[in-house]
Amino acid sequence: MQTDTLPPQNSNFSRWLPLAALLAVMAGCYALGLQRYLSIQSLVEHQAQFQDFVALHLLEAVAIYFALYVAVVTLSLPGAGLLSIVGGFIFGWVISAPVTILAATIGAIAVFKIVQTSLGTTIAAKAGPFVQKLSAGFEKDALNYLLFLRLVPAFPFFAINAVAGLTRISLRTFAVGTFIGIIPGSVAFAFVGRGLGSVLDATRNAHAACLGQNAAAPCPYEFSLSSLITPQLLWAFAALGAVSLIPVLLKKWKSA
Repeated sequence: MQTDTLPPQNSNFSRWLPLAALLAVMAGCYALGLQRYLSIQSLVEHQAQFQDFVALHLLEAVAIYFALYVAVVTLSLPGAGLLSIVGGFIFGWVISAPVTILAATIGAIAVFKIVQTSLGTTIAAKAGPFVQKLSAGFEKDALNYLLFLRLVPAFPFFAINAVAGLTRISLRTFAVGTFIGIIPGSVAFAFVGRGLGSVLDATRNAHAACLGQNAAAPCPYEFSLSSLITPQLLWAFAALGAVSLIPVLLKKWKSA
């Protein structure tokens, strides 16, 4: 006797569940204002406590930093760049850089898989020309295209994670390209963190001077990454991105 097999009723629900959970957690973080703790003000106010904790509990501090970085990247919260610099300042670039690279890669993979699971099969076929063109580029030279996107600072890290999930790039290629592509930036940001101490002192002194002039006046902690990240450093990233495209250009030149 032949029996009909009904499709599982919760298949669509299961597919959308990862994205729904991610969006819910993101909304909760913003509603609670947790992103405020990833700020220069929080670091200035609690710098001594952070450094004391690291001195007494190095392994626990590294584990917390790792987990926090994964969460920030997965939830696409602002502050990953600042967190990389802070890691270099607190732990030194030798410890901070490899931890940051691993944590950022894991967070990126999480976003990639969530988008791929929930949206990839639905949107990829109906996507606009930008995503279709990007997908075609990934098909031909996935690793080199991804390296270019990772190395050039003009492309937001979180956006690449999400858009890549709509393409047909494999998880292995995405993971390898992300891991390799963020090494220069992670090392550079961690190394730049060595100069964060003087910036924090200047920020703290400016805040105190503002309060001294008028205690009732709003005196925000003013800080810009441009004080640490120079145009020369950004141009260096752009040059690395251009180098990553050389194999693509050579392949097109040979096929012409």
